[in-house]
Amino acid sequence: MAFNYNEYLRTDKMPTLWCWGCGDGVILKSVIRAIETIGWNMDDVCVVSGIGCSGRFSSYINCNTVHTTHGRTVAYATGIKLANPDKHVIVVAGDGDGLAIGGNHTIHGCRRNIDINMILINNFIYGLTNSQTSPTTPQGMWTVTAQRGNIDPTFDACKLAEGAGASFIARESVIDPKKLEKIFVTGFGHKGFSFFDIFSNCHINLGRKNKMGEAIENLEWIDSRTVSKKKFDELSDEEKVGKFPTGILRQVEQAEYCELYDKVIEAAQNNRNVKL
Repeated sequence: MAFNYNEYLRTDKMPTLWCWGCGDGVILKSVIRAIETIGWNMDDVCVVSGIGCSGRFSSYINCNTVHTTHGRTVAYATGIKLANPDKHVIVVAGDGDGLAIGGNHTIHGCRRNIDINMILINNFIYGLTNSQTSPTTPQGMWTVTAQRGNIDPTFDACKLAEGAGASFIARESVIDPKKLEKIFVTGFGHKGFSFFDIFSNCHINLGRKNKMGEAIENLEWIDSRTVSKKKFDELSDEEKVGKFPTGILRQVEQAEYCELYDKVIEAAQNNRNVKL
C-alpha cells in the first residue's frame, strides 16, 4: 500500500517555500514516515519550531504546532511537555536557532533529560537571514559576516549534547533518508531527551560563495565529512580531524524529568520531601 503523505501534511500550504533542492523537505518526509512507522496519532503530536528556514517546518506538518520566537524552541517545548506529559513533542531548530541564541536552552533540555525529541537541522549557516556565520560554520568558509573567511572554532553539536547529558544522541545527513527515518524511529521511542544532529545542504547561502553552488555539490561535501560510527572509531586521531561520526552515538537509560516532576507534586501533596 502506497504511503499517503497528504494525511500528514497541510496540503493548503504546498508547495513549500524552501529553496529547490533544500534538505529540509527530506527531513520533513523522514519525520512523518517515522511517525507512521511508530503509529503515533497526529492529534497527540506537537511540533515546535523557531525562526529560520527550519521554523517553517511547523507550517507544513499536520499536527499540533507552535511557531516560536528565535532560540526559544526548547523552552516552549519544555512547558508543553510538562503540561502534557502523555503527548509527543518534537523540536525543530536550525544550527543558529538551536546552538547560538538558543544554545543555553538546548543545554538545559539535555541536562534535564526531559522527554523531548530535538531535531537540529544543521546546514552550517544562517540560511533565512542571508548567510551569517553560525556556530557550526567551518573555519575558513565565506559568510556575509566573515567575508575573508570564518575564524571561529566550530561546535560539534553531538559532543555538546553529550557533555550536557542528553540520553539519546544521533547524527545522520539528508543524503540517506532511510537511515534518517531509522534513527528517528529509534529516538522517538526513547524515554528522555533525544538529540538529532542532521547535516543538511544550503547550497544557496553557504554553497554559492564556497564553490558548492549546486545541491549535489553541497551534498558531496557533506558526504566527504561524515563516516559511520563504526568506521570512525577505527580511524587514527589524525584521520578523525574534520570527520563526523554518524548513527546512534549515545543511548542510555536515565531518570526522565516529567516523571521526577510527578514525584515533586506527590511529595508536595503529602507534605514531605521528594525521594529520588
